Amino acid sequence: MEASRTELINYLSIPSSIVLFFLCIIILIFSCNSSKLPISYPLIGSMFTILKNRERLVEWTSELLHANPNQQSFTLHRPFGHRQIFTANAANVEHVLKSHSFNYPKGDVILATLKDFLGNGIFNSDGERWKSQRQVSSHEFTTKSIRKFLEAVINPELSDRLIPILTYNSSVVDFQDILHRFAYDTICKIAFGYDPQYLSLGSYTTSNYKFVVAFENAVKLITQRFNSNIPLIWKIQRSLNIGSERKLKTAINHVREFAKQIVREKKQKLNDDDDDDDDDDDDDDLLSRFLMINHNSDCITDHNELEHLAIDIVTSFVLVGQNTISSALTWFFWLISNNPRVENEILKEIIMNNNKLSEPPTFDDLRGLTYTHASLCESMRLYPPVPLSTRSALNDDVLPDGTEVRKGSRVTYNSYAMGRLENVWGKDWGEFRPERWLQETDMAGKWIFIGKDPYSYPLFGAGPRACMGKEMSFLQMKRIVVDILPRFKLVPMLEQQRPVLVSSLTIKMKGGFPVKIVKRSLPENLC
Repeated sequence: MEASRTELINYLSIPSSIVLFFLCIIILIFSCNSSKLPISYPLIGSMFTILKNRERLVEWTSELLHANPNQQSFTLHRPFGHRQIFTANAANVEHVLKSHSFNYPKGDVILATLKDFLGNGIFNSDGERWKSQRQVSSHEFTTKSIRKFLEAVINPELSDRLIPILTYNSSVVDFQDILHRFAYDTICKIAFGYDPQYLSLGSYTTSNYKFVVAFENAVKLITQRFNSNIPLIWKIQRSLNIGSERKLKTAINHVREFAKQIVREKKQKLNDDDDDDDDDDDDDDLLSRFLMINHNSDCITDHNELEHLAIDIVTSFVLVGQNTISSALTWFFWLISNNPRVENEILKEIIMNNNKLSEPPTFDDLRGLTYTHASLCESMRLYPPVPLSTRSALNDDVLPDGTEVRKGSRVTYNSYAMGRLENVWGKDWGEFRPERWLQETDMAGKWIFIGKDPYSYPLFGAGPRACMGKEMSFLQMKRIVVDILPRFKLVPMLEQQRPVLVSSLTIKMKGGFPVKIVKRSLPENLC
């Protein structure tokens, strides 16, 4: 009898174990369900869900924000009690970037994570250090400087490199990579006054190649560090000089040594030119301007510190400049290739503003491309180059939508999600429609551009840290469109209908953007 009872208990315990097992599975499934707020566990927070969605953080957090349309904010619990608030609420963005910006600097955690690569450069600094660099950098974005940038940098890069590559290439090319190389050359020229010749593979020197490869590796590895769920891991690797941190250290050393050489050459040239009263227009890059301002300053006592800061500034500008422009244009040309109506409208406008396509458009020609400007804005609404931007809270706070912010928490606004809000952009938010930015005038074919406030469309920031290079970026992108679109039609050769979005510091297309370059014959009735 006793044996039978034992057998019965053992028999019943088997289904109980199975039920318990499947219950755990169900809990894990629900905790990893990206359509609902993830469950947070003690100590590890929502790590399981975060790991599941680490390759699609931008889209995943966007889905979570859209799941709560009344508030458009949620708090993600990271391991060891770290909290990160994601928001798509324009009032929250204005609160963080403008009215309470004093409480939301970059913060020690972000600065420390990027410091090895960016040092104390303008995009990785706060307070007085940031203000002084911004003041120096602002001179690069005057109307005079932008005109010179277009004439001396963009025009030659287009006519001597980009257009010939597209003209004589009959095979499938990765247009994302081409735009990336183009942007790399141009931003290096304006930041360093140096031409890496990245778009001219045949002109590579060994030093050029090492610098470019080291920079690319550093960007990739620093992004991995920045997105790490458990920062303690990369910190241990760095202290032991092992794994990815060892590779990162090697890459950063190559970048900084090469940049140091350029800085010293610039400093030597300044010393040589001290007795020359003539203005040297060739020394109008950011690095030269920074060094000239501090060259004879009595405030500079540590010239090694000045050298390091100069390297930090130009490295920061190269990092941001090359990635944002190439990302924006890659998605723009993909959207254009799938929307022939918009493509034809842009072509009409280009020809109406510049009938002599054989001549470079003027500064005023580019400013007059209203429909093209709206198309670029519409493209970046759907695919913002920098989809996630983060600040850190100095003190406890409450956002306008009622979300509580604890001291030390990170607050991230998701521009990708904000560009897809029905209550802001309408039920047709998923359509690529530049006309949503325009108002038609009484004159046939003329448009007036109607911009959005910088808090509903925060691609260029707002408040004290608003992007100084906004106008330069638009003019550069329009300049490229004007040269490429009338000459070539880009035929996407993607395996899937919609490219897979990959987010690093900017959003890119996974596997690149393969296209077939077809020389265009414009119809006579296009205008």
